[in-house]
Amino acid sequence: MRDQMKPGDKVLFYHSSCAEPGIAGLAEVATLAYPDATQFDPKNKYFDAKATPETPRWFNVDVKLVKKTRLMPLSEIRGYPELASMRILQKGNRLSITPVDPAEYAFIVKHL
Repeated sequence: MRDQMKPGDKVLFYHSSCAEPGIAGLAEVATLAYPDATQFDPKNKYFDAKATPETPRWFNVDVKLVKKTRLMPLSEIRGYPELASMRILQKGNRLSITPVDPAEYAFIVKHL
């Protein structure tokens, strides 16, 4: 996904490490992926000894806020049959970045 994201792509901003996880806003990709500089700094807690500037292992993609929305909690997302296939609802899925089907995105925006 990292290499497919491009500036202007739409993003659902999702809060995951909180009391009530859910979608809290709309954003868009602002930059192409670029190496995370912290992976090269031995004094940084995110240092990765296997990463080199020629072969980075960790990347950043900047996003910018489009609109803060009401919170659409995970429990509400689970309640819509139209969203049953969303990756964030699948067991064992990592939430940092997940693709969203255009129909799912449109449905969510309509219900925010």
